[in-house]
Amino acid sequence: MDDLTQASLLQVVNAAIAEDLGSGDITALLIPEHERVTASLICRDAAVIAGIPWADLVFKTIDPSLRLEWLIDEGARAKAGAKIMTCSGNARSILTAERTALNFLQTLSATATATRALVDTITHTKAQLLDTRKTLPGLRLAQKYAVLQGGGKNHRIGLYDAFLIKENHILAAGGIAAALSQARAIAPNTRLEIEVESLAELETAIAGGPDWIMLDNFSLTELMAAVQLTPDTIKLEASGGIETTEDLIQIAETGVDYISVGALTKHCRAVDLSLRIDAKI
Repeated sequence: MDDLTQASLLQVVNAAIAEDLGSGDITALLIPEHERVTASLICRDAAVIAGIPWADLVFKTIDPSLRLEWLIDEGARAKAGAKIMTCSGNARSILTAERTALNFLQTLSATATATRALVDTITHTKAQLLDTRKTLPGLRLAQKYAVLQGGGKNHRIGLYDAFLIKENHILAAGGIAAALSQARAIAPNTRLEIEVESLAELETAIAGGPDWIMLDNFSLTELMAAVQLTPDTIKLEASGGIETTEDLIQIAETGVDYISVGALTKHCRAVDLSLRIDAKI
């Protein structure tokens, strides 16, 4: 985990706990104050597990005395029905922490699982799978971390760490050449990427010398032509037009360097996890 993600972890967890806990867990008051139990976390789906640091911190923030044992490594595959964690301690604390912890784990595991499923289909090519900025608000760094756990790669983190000049930027800046020239003048050492929508625009962009070119909704024939036209010093990213796994495979086989898929983070289906109390202790 990089320093930026590590720094955001505590802030995100505290916000999630405050959102759920509010003035206190009134249902937990039904349980005797000093009741102690053991519990198990079961993964009902086959999944790639991601988000253990977030879930772990939720439990420890609610009650530092809780004892957790993770039975699976971060980024590892869990079989359907597998026990992935046990915990013991105060029953009220475990139940108060449960939902917030599972929300993180279910969501991040969903992103990691979706990523791994697609990455595995294109390992015979040089293409790498990228995420996008289409993330859940407040979970940008967490979801991008989950993409890494699933074997994908991160695109830019936000608006600050790389240029991505798109159609509206090009129009407002006065054209492809002008936009590229201005970007180099503003931050010459920052990665510079520009989006093009045709082979003619691609040729203009190549002349401007960007680091990356995004090929927006190119056909397979156009993608193959773009690969032939573009020098090795410029990376090509395919974007759009990916409706099925077969689409992804065919795009990867054209020879592009990267394929960006927004669905990794915006269309994820939560992994089914269940926490069950095993016994009183």
